[in-house]
Amino acid sequence: MAQPDENYDLARERVEKKMGFMIHAGIYVVVNAGLIALNLTRSPDNYWFIWPLLGWGIGIVFHAIKVFGPASLTSVKEKMIKKEQARLNH
Repeated sequence: MAQPDENYDLARERVEKKMGFMIHAGIYVVVNAGLIALNLTRSPDNYWFIWPLLGWGIGIVFHAIKVFGPASLTSVKEKMIKKEQARLNH
């Protein structure tokens, strides 16, 4: 079982990852809203804003999966880290 300090460090790391995702998502919304507005005011007959929206959207989805995805992936990573730490300590 993890010690209180380890729990704090793990919780802090997870919160930082979640905040990083929220910042990424916020920037995505603001920038793409600007691109949509620019596209619709300058060339409303050609909807080019869809391409950066979709491309960046794929990145947002992968980021969300990494941050909020299955806990099993996180636990596998943590086990690998502990195994590597043990190897380095010997």
